[in-house]
Amino acid sequence: MARQKGIIKLKGTIGDISFYKSQDGHLAREKGGVDASRIANDPAFVRTRENGAEFGASAASGKLVRDAFRSLMMSAADGRVTSRLTKVMSQIKNFDGVSVRGKRVVQVGIGTPSGKAALQGFNFNKRAILGSLLFKPYAITSGTGVITINGLVPMNDIAYPAGATHVSIKNAFADVDFGGGLYDVQISNTVNLPINGTSTNVILTPPAVPSGAGIKLNLLMVEFFQEVNGHQYSLKNGAYNALCVVEVQ
Repeated sequence: MARQKGIIKLKGTIGDISFYKSQDGHLAREKGGVDASRIANDPAFVRTRENGAEFGASAASGKLVRDAFRSLMMSAADGRVTSRLTKVMSQIKNFDGVSVRGKRVVQVGIGTPSGKAALQGFNFNKRAILGSLLFKPYAITSGTGVITINGLVPMNDIAYPAGATHVSIKNAFADVDFGGGLYDVQISNTVNLPINGTSTNVILTPPAVPSGAGIKLNLLMVEFFQEVNGHQYSLKNGAYNALCVVEVQ
């Protein structure tokens, strides 16, 4: 893979060279590779088929998580969240110590302590890491999914971007069933605070315990706004907002 330079950027194919644009800029690469039918049938490519099957299943698990929290991700996600989440799901799949190679899956791996640890702490927006924004400790009640932040002083306990006048905090409590492809997400109340020196006990209570037989997840979201004439506006379309998996049960 080579990077295109110069004023004129090409798209398409010339001979055996393909020109295209990606998130990394304008690139070029040589066409080639093994015929697809050979990969699908040749015994020499059995390891390739096994890897492909597991990668596809991991990607589907990542999509399930994105679908579950899409409404929150609209305000707090970076352009590479899909690939980053798929990578984590592939790591979790590796903790499946029961299934044969080629059939290892996330729903088994996530049931292990190592699988849960791999997902806990995942930030959907790498430009805004929760641990770099929120300095006040929070407590999670596992059975109900309630998150409590006692004595939060926004001016002191939150690293807010320039121009922000208000911060909103909310909690998502979810059941994600990777085996069944199902999810139930319960979004808590939103606590909106001016960024000043006032101390507030923040209590984020989901309306119900999510139903399902999957893995229970808690996500914590921090959003920044600027108030102009009584109306609050998101800063740079959510570039500074954090969304993080803070507990995996």
